[in-house]
This record gives sequence, C-alpha cells and structure tokens, in this order.
Amino acid sequence: MPRKTTTNLRVIAAAPASNAAVPPGKLGDVGLSLWNDIVQSYEFNDRASYETLFQACASADRAASLRDLIDSDGEVIRTKTGLKDHPALKHEIASRSFVVRTLARLGLDLEPVRARAGRPPGR
Repeated sequence: MPRKTTTNLRVIAAAPASNAAVPPGKLGDVGLSLWNDIVQSYEFNDRASYETLFQACASADRAASLRDLIDSDGEVIRTKTGLKDHPALKHEIASRSFVVRTLARLGLDLEPVRARAGRPPGR
C-alpha cells in the first residue's frame, strides 16, 4: 500500500529586492560614494558592467589615496639634483583617467534623455 505523505505548504512574502547593488569587493569612502551615486541613478543588466563599475570605483579610491600622499609631501619634491615632480603624480593622473574612460565606456558620460523636448520648466 502506498504511503500517504502530507506536505505543509504555506505562502510566504518574497524577500524585498534591494534597489542598490552591493559592490563585489571592498571600497573606500570615495569609491563607495561613487558606486552608490551610480547604482541609484542607473541600472545595469549584466555582471560585467557591475564589475567594470567596481574597478572604476576602486581606481577612484586609489586616486584619492595618492592625492592625500601628494598633498602631504608636496607636488614637487627636492632631490640632490633639484626640484622634481612628485613620483605619485603620474599614477594619480592615470587612476583618474581610468575612472573617466571606464565611466564613458559604461555610457555614463551621456546626458539622460528628457521626458519632454525643450528647456526644463521654470526657465
């Protein structure tokens, strides 16, 4: 004789979806602020875009860290052969350039499409 199984099923509410994606790694203050601003304004539909955004945010953190180092040491350092640019200047510029290029590749450098043509109201 087949065994009678009873199943107790009940409907539960779905877990609320988070509006903002969580970064896939650790970010500092500058990078996390950039991350939050972008994920609150834009929605990506693929993992690669979120990873690309994360790399841009991590690079923004690196640029801020280098900026702090340059600010404490000075933009120009004195060597035995004379004054020279701080060695971290080129790395800061490279980090900032990476951030700008990456955001452009994600299409975040374009002005959002307005709902209506013409000037914004109140102008």
